[in-house]
Amino acid sequence: MTLKWTSKALSDLARLHEFLAAVNGHAAARAVQMLAKAPAILSDNPRIGEQLPQFEPREVRRILVGKYEIRYEIRDSVIYVLRLWHTWEDR
Repeated sequence: MTLKWTSKALSDLARLHEFLAAVNGHAAARAVQMLAKAPAILSDNPRIGEQLPQFEPREVRRILVGKYEIRYEIRDSVIYVLRLWHTWEDR
């Protein structure tokens, strides 16, 4: 399966980096690298994440990476990374 990032997910990644960099630049870089690499596992295991029934009939799922939630959608042979945020954020 092909993995694609939406513009919103990329904006989320940039926002998280900006927020963390204000406190610790090295930690911000490590967190962003971890989050950017994490969805690669979905190419081989696309349904590993918990399905979110509130989005049906779309197949939207989520995985947790550390204290971050990544939401993605499976459409045909493409996995779209939709959004990501820290689990303490009010979403």
